[in-house]
Amino acid sequence: MSILIYAEAAEGKFKKVAFELASYAKKVAASLGTTVTAVTVNVGDVSELSKYGVDKVLKVSNDKLTGFTAKAYADVIKQAAKKENVQLVVLSSTTDSLYLAPLVAVALDAGFASNVVGLPSSITPFQVKRTAFSNKAFNITEINTEVKVLGLAKNSYGIFETPGSMVEEDFVPTIGDADFGVKVESVEAGSGKVTIADADVVVSGGRGLKGPENWGMLEELASVLGAATACSKPVSDLGWRPHSEHVGQTGKPVATNLYIAIGISGAIQHIAGINSSKVKVVINADPEAPFFKVADYGIVGDAFDILPRLTQKLKEFKANN
Repeated sequence: MSILIYAEAAEGKFKKVAFELASYAKKVAASLGTTVTAVTVNVGDVSELSKYGVDKVLKVSNDKLTGFTAKAYADVIKQAAKKENVQLVVLSSTTDSLYLAPLVAVALDAGFASNVVGLPSSITPFQVKRTAFSNKAFNITEINTEVKVLGLAKNSYGIFETPGSMVEEDFVPTIGDADFGVKVESVEAGSGKVTIADADVVVSGGRGLKGPENWGMLEELASVLGAATACSKPVSDLGWRPHSEHVGQTGKPVATNLYIAIGISGAIQHIAGINSSKVKVVINADPEAPFFKVADYGIVGDAFDILPRLTQKLKEFKANN
């Protein structure tokens, strides 16, 4: 059962999820006694994938694929899968791959399991553990089709280096006009130093910060932690922060190692979108805020008093360690 991954990239550089996919696929491949092949799109230097166990890379270079188009990218992955005669395709759970996965599954007549959070619990029959009900429960899903497609939940496995030799091959799939029924006019990118998609730590603010003029102290904390900044839906709706920073079930779901919520009450849609984060810290002046019920750590107090002191303590800690 050879394995294919789609190694996502942005502006010619791999996203962190590409290395998590490679690490996951390598572990599965080791148990199956097979190899890992990656398909890349418009990435010049792919050598970094060799650190994480990829044995072969199919390099696609095509100007038509500069902007992400789900149907075209799914067609590329389908052709790569058939070329390599793979039986397992592993994708991430980024926004792009959430569009891709069902299209790839249909094209390959494959069973599909999304939100996978662990290695297969059984190979025969093929079973994987996945989250359900907005991350409130788990289930074991069995896939009986010859070809299988998995969507790996972000930060569910981790990144592990297993260096080895890797073969690079130029791959020229057939792409027709029918693959471009949707045209990308423009892409609005977030301006933060760390993107939400790649962040291990996210510092998020809500209406408790009272206005966009107060976001500086949140950004300072994020800078000290090397974190991405985010916000709740009301904040982006009010125009205090760009919509690219809106996290939650109706925005961008996140699964970070640390999520710090400041001045966010904790609506069910927001909690559902960040519930896969490993450690959740809440700072809120209202002791009855719903967010405290799901927090690992909670601080009841005024953010305007707590944030500057927390940032200063972290600066001192970093300076001494």
